[in-house]
Amino acid sequence: MFGILRDLWIYIRLQKKYWLIPIVLMMVLMGGIVVLSKGSAIAPFVYTLF
Repeated sequence: MFGILRDLWIYIRLQKKYWLIPIVLMMVLMGGIVVLSKGSAIAPFVYTLF
């Protein structure tokens, strides 16, 4: 996974597409929330966000 993020960072830096940084951060954050909440007691509360 870190290889993908590293390659994405290199692409953003070389192509000067800095507007992609907030989008990537939100995708990583939402993915982390979904992974961490799956099968836990917090799951019903997280699903109300979506």
